[in-house]
Amino acid sequence: MKVLLLKEPKEGDSGSDPYVQELASYGLKATLIPVLSFEFVSLNALSEKLSHPDKYGGLIFTSPRAVEAVSLCLEQNGKREEWMESLKDQWNAKSVYVVGKATSSLVQEVGLIPQGEDTGNADKLSDYICKKENSGSLPLLFPCGSLKREVLPKALKDNGVPLESVTVYQTAQHPNLQKALSEYFSKEGIPASITFFSPSGVKFCLKTLQKLSGNHIDQIKFAAIGPTTADAMNAEGLTVSCSAEKPTPQDLALGISQELQKIH
Repeated sequence: MKVLLLKEPKEGDSGSDPYVQELASYGLKATLIPVLSFEFVSLNALSEKLSHPDKYGGLIFTSPRAVEAVSLCLEQNGKREEWMESLKDQWNAKSVYVVGKATSSLVQEVGLIPQGEDTGNADKLSDYICKKENSGSLPLLFPCGSLKREVLPKALKDNGVPLESVTVYQTAQHPNLQKALSEYFSKEGIPASITFFSPSGVKFCLKTLQKLSGNHIDQIKFAAIGPTTADAMNAEGLTVSCSAEKPTPQDLALGISQELQKIH
């Protein structure tokens, strides 16, 4: 059975995206179509803030792109040596909060020690942070995207935890999205399942998917990588057949497999 994953490929050491690999272990043929494109912005401002860990109580990362922005700062400004010698250790003396294993692994690659990765989403991470942070302390530095949700900033504000956000990337629709979706449907037909990986993906893809699927859209099992994306799907009138317990290849593949087994 065919599964469509609306995300960009992630080439691991094994040379194949872990979601594709995990679904293949259930006998499912998965195809990836990138939905989003990203442009990094305000890197000089982020670099300046990273150079002054004494002004902050810690860091928050809720997306891999935000960590990539840090890596770009280190490369572009020639700060990697200073980072490895002193800045990294100064930040590690504070809290570095993350959501998800993909973000956590990138945080570790830049030499930082993450915590909170198992919280799974920004809602739960904000609860985790509020239990650990004191009101009136130094602000937490939050590199984020232009389409960030306000759940985490609002929760921290309501609990008196100071936060300083800096937008470091802008999100747009991938330039090849419409063409890629059309080519997939003409070649592969209607997939048994389609997974959305972000509310932005729902926004950019849904109308095209409805057009390509026609009267067959009710036959498709729609899956979400987590509760935030599931909420966005429900808001558009889509029936969410499964939402991954955690945003991992294992949890998503298990959920999709169990739903597709119900068809037979």
